[in-house]
Amino acid sequence: MSKPLALLFAVVGTLLLACISLFIALREPWMVLLFSLISLGFIGYGFVTKAKMRRRKNTPSE
Repeated sequence: MSKPLALLFAVVGTLLLACISLFIALREPWMVLLFSLISLGFIGYGFVTKAKMRRRKNTPSE
């Protein structure tokens, strides 16, 4: 994974987790649930993207 793309995933993932803590403090359980699901999906998408890029890089060319 390129460094700019990894930085993007790290920053956005951190902001999503910060939103969860904000909504916990504001006592908004539905927003906590929503942002928890979004964070989980986004972080999972980052891992999938990294795995796909690694597979493409290691594929032997014929």
